[in-house]
Amino acid sequence: MCAASERWPAGALAFFLFMTFATGRAVGTEAPESTQVAPPTLHDTELYVAPGSLDIDPSHLGFAPQYPLWTDGASKRRWISLPPGTAIDAGDPDLWVFPVGTRFWKEFAFNGRPVETRYMERKEDGSWLFATYAWDANGQTATLVADRGILRAHEFDDGIAHAIPSQTDCTACHVSGRSPVLGFSALQLSDDRDPNALHAEPAPPPDLTLSLLVDRGLIAGLDRYFVLAPPRTSTASSLQRTALGYLHGNCGHCHNPYGPLNRLGLYLRQSGDPGRSAALSTTFRMPLVRPPAGILLGTEFRIAPGDPHSSAIPQRVAARGTALQMPPIGTARVDAEAVELINRWITEARIPQPSAQPNVSN
Repeated sequence: MCAASERWPAGALAFFLFMTFATGRAVGTEAPESTQVAPPTLHDTELYVAPGSLDIDPSHLGFAPQYPLWTDGASKRRWISLPPGTAIDAGDPDLWVFPVGTRFWKEFAFNGRPVETRYMERKEDGSWLFATYAWDANGQTATLVADRGILRAHEFDDGIAHAIPSQTDCTACHVSGRSPVLGFSALQLSDDRDPNALHAEPAPPPDLTLSLLVDRGLIAGLDRYFVLAPPRTSTASSLQRTALGYLHGNCGHCHNPYGPLNRLGLYLRQSGDPGRSAALSTTFRMPLVRPPAGILLGTEFRIAPGDPHSSAIPQRVAARGTALQMPPIGTARVDAEAVELINRWITEARIPQPSAQPNVSN
């Protein structure tokens, strides 16, 4: 039996097997993961001003995506570091190309105590290095986690535990789209932020938005349209905007037209160009391709407008520990607020007008 099956719920194991045996890399994506060895401690990644210090190096810029990923209720802090004199190539709004030497950090904390910090770095060959660091009980040092991850990194009062992902877990999500960078994009950094976004975090100064990136010369090639008319999810209603934004941030990194799951035809990742988004046309009254075990009897569609109880998507968001669970990895607790949001949206939803399929040729 594979080691993953000893700790993953059925849905996660199925996801692992599917991703393992999916053929080929997505067209138009950046280089895959690096084979280089990560620094042994978080301090060695140069996040902090000096060895032993917990003060963030001021050259690193903090940011907050408007639609954050739910991770068992963890609070998060994020930073990006670009090599001096470089800029992100944003000529394609959905495929930002980051310069060699770009680094990202994301810290996860529960009850004010850091538990893990994830790290990404673009290497000289264009590949991306992924690493995770586990904090000690005193919150003073964080050391590199083995490839297999840590099953019970933080235990909640009810006995449920948050797991630090394995290397396979990390790459399964990060290589399932056009870019391995998931939370730093035109939509996530739009100046037109969704005031109702679930679990939104206050943007740390200097509030790193698209316009600020342009003003500081940290981004190049971005169409002027995206600054004058900042990208946003569907505007049919504020409720729809928030629901689609949540699905973008929590599901779209795997469910998009470019990765191994594209054959399912479920595209929840929103495009910087609204004309290329297909979340509505691939969910509303779309039959299930392969109903998973545990789905409620009579559930025929991904979303049945007006009937959340007969819709597969909210059932999967509300499941944990079974083949129904979505996302299949990275979370052990149900996001109850998200379930309520999606159910309310479906209850009020109307069947959208047919629209063209997204242009996925580039």
